[in-house]
Amino acid sequence: MDEGAGPAPAGSGTPGGILRSRPERWLFKGIYGLVLASALVAALDVPGGEADPGQDALWVLLTAVTSGAAHGYAHVIAQRASGDGTARASRVRAVLVEWPLVVAVLPTVAMLLAAAAGWWAEETAADTALLCNTVALFVLGFSAARTAGLGRLSSCRAGALDMLIGLVIIAADALIE
Repeated sequence: MDEGAGPAPAGSGTPGGILRSRPERWLFKGIYGLVLASALVAALDVPGGEADPGQDALWVLLTAVTSGAAHGYAHVIAQRASGDGTARASRVRAVLVEWPLVVAVLPTVAMLLAAAAGWWAEETAADTALLCNTVALFVLGFSAARTAGLGRLSSCRAGALDMLIGLVIIAADALIE
């Protein structure tokens, strides 16, 4: 397939590789990973509870890997149910292309590990992760809109709507605490 011809249709058999997945897939999985990391860090940061940021980092990472694998495997099951007789390699690839979801949680994991190393308090790490993930949601929404050809103002609105997800998680965290 010619590089300038656009992305290959799903299931076309064209080798795209894990690293050459379509940008919209990266955005979808990146946003999903950021929301997942934010929700987990908000839920794991229990005020008054004994802080264990190392264990929290492990839970965030393990949940992301498990979610990615489950999402990829759900695609495999859907292909199988539709009677699509694709090769086993494409089934493995369906699971492996979920890597952006895992990558999206790594900054949160790093912040929690920094807290485990004593560089800052777990509460500070959790709050910083929530803030960084919210900003990243804006950036992903903005860049997706710009890639789609929208103007700056429309792209800012799209980014703000994505960022709203992070703000809802922050608000819910504040209300629950």
